[in-house]
Order: sequence, then C-alpha cells, then structure tokens
Amino acid sequence: MRRVQTTIAGSGTVLVIASKQQIANDLDYLAARLHARRSRMAEAERLDVLCHIRSLPEYFHTIFPESEFKGILDFQRLSVHELIGELSGLRAHMSGPGADLLDWTLVRFQVENLKVLIRVCVTKAPIEELYGHLVSLPRELALDTQGLAAAESPEDFVRLVPKGLLRENLEKALEMNYPATSRGVSKVRQESEDLLEGSSGLNARGAIYRDYPRPFFFEAALDRGYFQGLVARMERLPLKDREIIKPMVYQEVDIFHLMVVARGKFHYSVTPEMLRPLHIPGTRIPRALFATMLNDPDLYTSVGRVAERVFDTSPFKHGPKDGSIAVDAPALEGLAWTRFFRLSNLAFRQSHMGLGAIMGYVGLRRVEVANLITISEGIHGGIAAETIRGRLIPRTDMERIYV
Repeated sequence: MRRVQTTIAGSGTVLVIASKQQIANDLDYLAARLHARRSRMAEAERLDVLCHIRSLPEYFHTIFPESEFKGILDFQRLSVHELIGELSGLRAHMSGPGADLLDWTLVRFQVENLKVLIRVCVTKAPIEELYGHLVSLPRELALDTQGLAAAESPEDFVRLVPKGLLRENLEKALEMNYPATSRGVSKVRQESEDLLEGSSGLNARGAIYRDYPRPFFFEAALDRGYFQGLVARMERLPLKDREIIKPMVYQEVDIFHLMVVARGKFHYSVTPEMLRPLHIPGTRIPRALFATMLNDPDLYTSVGRVAERVFDTSPFKHGPKDGSIAVDAPALEGLAWTRFFRLSNLAFRQSHMGLGAIMGYVGLRRVEVANLITISEGIHGGIAAETIRGRLIPRTDMERIYV
C-alpha cells in the first residue's frame, strides 16, 4: 500500500485539522480575533528591522523563538505550515459559501506540492533534491507522493492526481503537449500540433522546454484549475460579500494572466495558440485582450495594454516610452502583488466583522509569509538589507522593473 502525504520526512510534524465546526459561522468572534492578529503582522518598519538581520540563526529565532531549524528550507516550510494550520483553524468557525471559499484556498498548497512533483516527473530530477520543498497538507488534500514521484511519464502522473479541476486541466495540457498520432486524437488536433511545429521550428514539447526540460505548461495548467475553482466559489457568495472580495480574487487571477504572457510567451517562447486556453474568464483582462497580448511583439507593449487594470501605478513612468529597454518580469509581478496587498487590506477594513475581513486577512497573511521567505533567502545569499527590502510586498522602488 502506498503512503499518502500527511507528514514530511524528518520533520516529525503532523498537520491537525479541525474535524468539525467548533463555533459555527461565528464571524464576529473570528473577525475580532483576526483584527488583533493583524496588528502583530510583519509589515512596514518591522520588515525594515528584519531585513537588517545578518545571520539566519538570529532571523529564525526572531520569527520562531521556540523552534530550532536545520536550515533555510526548514524555516520556510514551517512558515507555510503555520499558515496552513491557521487557515484550517479559521475554517472551524465558518459554514456555507464562505467556508467553501476558504476551503478552496487550502487547495493552493496542494497545487504547489503538485508542481514540485511534476518537476520530478518531467525533469527526472531526484526526488531527494526537491522533497524539502513539499509541505504537510490537510488529510483531505493529501497526495500519493510516492506514486507521483515514481511516475514514469506525465500521463502516469496525471492518473494519480485526485479527480477534479486540477486533474482536468492537466489532462488538457497533455493533449496539447504530446504528438496526436501517439495518442489517437483527432485530425484537427494533429493539424494544430503540426502548425505549432512549423511556426516554432520545434515540436510542441520542445517549444515549452527549449533550453532544458521545464514543466511550465503543466504548472500553468494546475494554476488555471485552481483559479477556476476560486472564481466559481467566489461567485457563489452573497452579493455584499462578493463585491468586497471580488477585486482581490480577480487581481490574483490577472497576475496569473500577466505571468502567462511574460513567462510563457516572452521567456519560454510558447506559441499563442497553446497559451490562449489558459485564460480564466470574468476578470479585468478579458479573453480578447489576453489574446492580443499574446500576439504583441514585446512584453513592454503587452504590459502597457493592461497597466491600469493590474497596477496601481504605471510601471513605465520612470522609464523610456518606446519599449527599448527590456522589462523585468519578476519586478512586474511584485508590482502587481502590491495591488493585491492593497485590495486585501481594503477588503479587511471594509468588511470589519464579516467574510471580507476574513478573506482580506488571508490575503495579507499570504503576503506576510512570502515576505518572510524572501527575507530568509536574502540573508542566506548575503544580499544587502536595502536590496532585500526592495523585493518585498508592497513594492516601493519603481525603477526595478527594467533589466
């Protein structure tokens, strides 16, 4: 019998999830508790102080004074584990569509584990090299890590993914990535793949893994499945809650759209025909605009089309207007997450004692954990405090978007 993932090797940690509602739908109690927790988050001046710490042991002790760590991966894994446990604890006080939405946010961590495992499958990297990047999951989201890591092909891998949106999107990715003649698919699809081969000089698989095998398209498919579920659950909320939460949900989806263009089209040279199906409808970047971005000659032009939809401040106001300087995609992503941070904070404050406060808090905590991990990597790499600070959310240095 294969084991399923509820613990991480060597950590001795088991994720305990509330098995029943302890205080059903007590949003007032929950929101009050979150407002108190919000005041203790690592933000603003607290982040400045953390960035100036020069040793990892001191940094680890500052964040988790009662824990011991073998290294940076242990710290990062515990940071994520604490977030998962906290979100699971919030779920015990909720019911209805809001609980369904919060449940789905936990699927984000299942997606990240699947990304680690698909890299093992596609790149044939030893699982030992990537195992430290897996996090403990709630039992209902546990994966057959042994089977997935041992999968000999993407097809074998997909068969072991739990049924649902994630698996459905991976199956679609398989159909686009492998020769139709070997899979018995239609002549239309074969002609489509022939077109991809002719337009890029590579077969469909080679277009994605140009320099060396990388699972970009499969990872994007997993993200699409997650965002499909997120949007669907957000749309089932009562109107008042939906109007508060919708901007932050749509912002996260549009960050995905932006990065599909930036990384898929302009970094990996994946053809527009293959990337167009990754679009998720309903956001501030509609399908037609997404398709136009995929056909633009450069990232500068693509970003310019959606700057007012994805960023609070024009990313190009400090640079040239002719697209002559290459745009730094990670910096753009950070700037887009800055808007997500603002929208999460807005939802938290607008709702005050409702579901918006809870989901806004979840967004803010995710940013906090991402910042803590970024700081740990900066200290580990001996990077100057000012440089580390410039990589955190919210972004402040607008000139960093240029290469």
